[in-house]
Amino acid sequence: MATPFRTVQSWWRKTFSAPTTDEITTLYRDWRNRFLWQRLRLWLWLALICLLSFTLRDIYGLFFPFQELQQLPEVLRTQRLVINIAMLLSILICFALHKTKLGRDHPDLLFLGSSWSISLASQLFATLRGFALPDTIGWSLLFLSQAVLMPVCWIIHLLTQVSVLVYYFGVNTALGLKTPIPEHPEIYNVTFILYIFWFCTICDIGVYLYDRLQRSEFYARQELESAYQKLKVAEAKYRSIFENAVEGIFQSSPNGRYITANPALARIYGYSLVDEVTANFTEIEQLYVDPNRRAEFVRLMEKYGSVSEFESQIYRRDGSIVWISEKAYSVRDEQGKLLYYEGLIEDITQRKQTEEELRVFFHAVSHDLRNPVLGTLMVLKNLLNQGVGTGEQGENFSPLPPAPRPSASFQSPIPVSRSILERMIQSSDRQLNLINSLMETHISEVQGVFLQYQTGQLLAVIEAAIADLEPLIVQNQAKLTNLVSADLPLVNADPTQLWRVFSNLIVNALKHNPPGLLLTINATRKDDKIYCTVSDNGVGISQQQSDRLFDLYFRGASIGNSVSLGLGLYLCKQIIHAHGGEIGVNSALDAGTTFWFTLPIS
Repeated sequence: MATPFRTVQSWWRKTFSAPTTDEITTLYRDWRNRFLWQRLRLWLWLALICLLSFTLRDIYGLFFPFQELQQLPEVLRTQRLVINIAMLLSILICFALHKTKLGRDHPDLLFLGSSWSISLASQLFATLRGFALPDTIGWSLLFLSQAVLMPVCWIIHLLTQVSVLVYYFGVNTALGLKTPIPEHPEIYNVTFILYIFWFCTICDIGVYLYDRLQRSEFYARQELESAYQKLKVAEAKYRSIFENAVEGIFQSSPNGRYITANPALARIYGYSLVDEVTANFTEIEQLYVDPNRRAEFVRLMEKYGSVSEFESQIYRRDGSIVWISEKAYSVRDEQGKLLYYEGLIEDITQRKQTEEELRVFFHAVSHDLRNPVLGTLMVLKNLLNQGVGTGEQGENFSPLPPAPRPSASFQSPIPVSRSILERMIQSSDRQLNLINSLMETHISEVQGVFLQYQTGQLLAVIEAAIADLEPLIVQNQAKLTNLVSADLPLVNADPTQLWRVFSNLIVNALKHNPPGLLLTINATRKDDKIYCTVSDNGVGISQQQSDRLFDLYFRGASIGNSVSLGLGLYLCKQIIHAHGGEIGVNSALDAGTTFWFTLPIS
């Protein structure tokens, strides 16, 4: 709990702590010097007028003596006019110096000189006349006027005061001088000292606090100006982004009007000016080919607060139809009241046309390329099943029946061995697999991976994949170890798609490594996921290849003459991501490879 003493101590430190070096920058000192130089001119004028008034009083008093001055010592009554004239001359000299480069560059020195020329002039005169002069009124007017008109740099205020007081008390004491007042010949008394001390202290504190206030305001103005400049730069930058953006940027009201729009949005809608967009579209729903799209947009915004890739067809100014994709979010006040919608609009007409062309292309691939391969494969398998080709090439040939021609004549049958038929069947199978992979990749890119979730054991999926690949594992003289436990938690996944992932990873390992490979499959629980790995002790993969291994159509250098399109790992990534998991690879050259992926626990 804070005590009154600690409160006062904290206030004292905060108020009267000395300014740090960081706070007194060159910029502030320059400003303070200019301020002091300008105010010094005003003070010199005030001092001149003040001295003139006292000089006129003394001149008038020579002819018409003032009763109030009759109590002064004779030497002061007769010589005070000389003192005032001497101070007037010093003020005029200070005026002349004020206009010089010295006065502009060092107003603090001019401040000290002008102050001493007034305060010490009377003291020097008194010392030469052999008495001490406690000029209480003159000092009060001097120190007060300086504190009021030039309230900066309290050090020089204190220096002017201390210099005069040191001269008065020090010189007069050393010379043993007394005041010319018979009733009070001593140079000081307790009341006089207390008055001078507290008068100077109050002036200096006022100057110090005002200086601190000015410094704080100066830095605040500098920071405000700096922030304003940064704001202007940022505004110009974002204005440039807003004006030059390729995407349309908009703000629309909840009732269906455009509040702001950028030039790109005007171009998308077929207008040349932004004002035409905000003026012409009083009902945004008129823009859509399907009038229900605006209602759907508002429904999604109310439900989720934002929309992304909201694709629609709209009418342009000339009546043509284009595709747009909207990405927007709701802007609300502190009370949650909807103010407006803000977002981006992109013209995706070209993309839609490209997608349509790809759809037609893949439709052609599916029907014009896949069907002939299927037909060829069926003919070859039927021939093999009918016993055509009973031996190796060069022995026990069986003739293929000749193809009928329009004419009645027939050519001789062509002998084909069984091994050639088998190789033709294998080649047709590979072509069909490539075509199917290409189709699946296209579908996953356009529509995403379709999953049929089932809750079950991961071990069953892995065992099914191993069983299906057993002939290929034996053919490659590989050894596969399954470390997956039946105690793993159930997973909610598509078993067919997971079977494809494990099959692709195993086949990938067998394809890119020499015979005799050691394969290990494992799966463990990590937090709320199952962490699966397929490891081998093969030739490994470089870091450069690992970074691109899951990219579409990427083929590693070790594939050699394979006809693979590099789709297997890409499809694996698509399947795992569709399940909400991650997939990656850890490998190095000559250090084996470990493919890993995660699956959420049911």
